[in-house]
Amino acid sequence: MKKILVSGCLYGWHVRYDDGDIPCLDKRFLKWKEEGRLIPVCPEVFGGLTIPRPDSQRVGSKVIACTGVDVTKEYELGAIEAVRLAKENDVVVCIMKQDSPSCGSKYIYDGTFTDTKIEGQGRAVQLLRESGFVVLDENDLDKIEKLIEEN
Repeated sequence: MKKILVSGCLYGWHVRYDDGDIPCLDKRFLKWKEEGRLIPVCPEVFGGLTIPRPDSQRVGSKVIACTGVDVTKEYELGAIEAVRLAKENDVVVCIMKQDSPSCGSKYIYDGTFTDTKIEGQGRAVQLLRESGFVVLDENDLDKIEKLIEEN
């Protein structure tokens, strides 16, 4: 059975910076979850950050919390763990939460904490892609379904 790496908040874990979750309730996603295909990961938590935690955004190659604290190290550790899990589970695709400084695959916040999004990718997504993994988001389930069928 082909495995899928997925952001923990989409999986249903309460791991977001605000202690929330945003579970994906699409019937295909829920079927994959029931089948045991989904491998959840939260790069921020796996990198050592707490729940809740200050909102953070990418600023160039760094990740900075809204408090001004540099949390790049934790984001890097979490990205490395995401890649390790993807390799260990031989995942065919990754479904990562859009807009996140770890998991955004198309857009991220611009680092000004003004709710402004820019084209970009989170650190975990960047490292996953550099390691050869296909990374899509929760809005790409049609593409993901085809990838699973093809592999």
